[in-house]
Amino acid sequence: MKPQRVLIIGAAGRDFHNFNTVFRDDPDYEVVAFTAAQIPDIAGRIYPPSLAGERYPEGIPIYDESELERLIEDLSVDVCVFSYSDLPYSKVMGIGSRVNAAGANFMLLCPKSTMIESTKPVIAVTATRTGCGKSQTSRRVAEILEENGKRAIVLRHPMPYGNLQDQAVQRLTTIDDLAMHHCTIEEMEEYEPFIARGMTVYAGVDYEAILRAAETDPDGCDVILWDGGNNDVPFVKPDLTITVVDPHRAGHELLYYPSETNLRLADVVVINKIDSADPADVKMIRENIASINPDALVVDAESTVTVDDPGLIEGKRVLVIEDGPTVTHGEMKIGAGSIAAKRYNAAEIIDPRPFVVGKIAQTYETYPGIGMLLPAMGYSDEQRADLERTIDRAQCDCVVIATPIDLARVLKINKPHAQVTYELHEISSPDLADALDGFLKSVA
Repeated sequence: MKPQRVLIIGAAGRDFHNFNTVFRDDPDYEVVAFTAAQIPDIAGRIYPPSLAGERYPEGIPIYDESELERLIEDLSVDVCVFSYSDLPYSKVMGIGSRVNAAGANFMLLCPKSTMIESTKPVIAVTATRTGCGKSQTSRRVAEILEENGKRAIVLRHPMPYGNLQDQAVQRLTTIDDLAMHHCTIEEMEEYEPFIARGMTVYAGVDYEAILRAAETDPDGCDVILWDGGNNDVPFVKPDLTITVVDPHRAGHELLYYPSETNLRLADVVVINKIDSADPADVKMIRENIASINPDALVVDAESTVTVDDPGLIEGKRVLVIEDGPTVTHGEMKIGAGSIAAKRYNAAEIIDPRPFVVGKIAQTYETYPGIGMLLPAMGYSDEQRADLERTIDRAQCDCVVIATPIDLARVLKINKPHAQVTYELHEISSPDLADALDGFLKSVA
């Protein structure tokens, strides 16, 4: 029989992993293309032969998702495999309907079929939406592990937006490594907070090779800590799964893909941001957890917001900059920056839209629901320059920066600016230390 011709629908990450683990070496399938979405400027590349393997000596082309129907016809596609995350069920099945109407089958892979087994104990931190607080939770887990004498190596969900061959396996231990690997702002936001705590982060494209490198890290490895991206499921088979939910988007845990999968797989569910959420939304979250995963251990937490110089905010007109993915495809209407601006009595949060230029203006066209927040978009040098110009043009007294990195280190900001930080603090018993107790006993 001829191999089935496969198109993988993705967004530069899960799509490559699905190819590597399921399709690359299977002669029953021939992957003819990837499509790209959600992240700007990632189409038009080639998945390189060095990663695609000997069956693909020319590599595999990557097209924009808007070309899906044409590609199915022109490439005689039999199966389209949906391979990215943080979309409502209606959108996922809308894509499925496009695929079916164009004449191809629509496939979703189960997590088990793509998870790599580790030789080390694994804790996975996942979420039900982008921006729930996975990395905060991962940092808190790492702290507990360290207190118990365990060295955790962080495996971060992929963000390969540059040269895929060069990004096959990345090891990051210092701030200088961020520049060496040509990291985007989005990558820095995920890696830098761990590096600042003296931790080692691995990321890239080929997670079999990444995992094996992490397991044999020269500085030692006791535990693999999977820090997820978006609301994707883990790439590595976990011994303990922690899923973070966000009451600011209550109900989304049952309406987004693969949010519900993560909630059903969770051993521990962290309800984050309780300090800034509506109690009715927290109640809804609890009911939804109980309805589909009543055996999960539930931990209540708050995302504690601090500001380095609150005096810069009080009584001032402020521009609020938030984490890009959280307010774009994550659809958050409120973030740590806006919470800080209100808490420290800003006179006004200004609307950034009259001042946006270039690629930042395009971001608002793509995601019109962003509203009064400025996303820290920096996937390319051009986008980073446009972000800098937008901040420069904004008519405000102060810039409130609520990205997980020191944005002023990578952009020239010629206005007074206050840095917002946020960390996870449990406010319930049991807490995360209790949740990890059984895991720690099993790896003692």
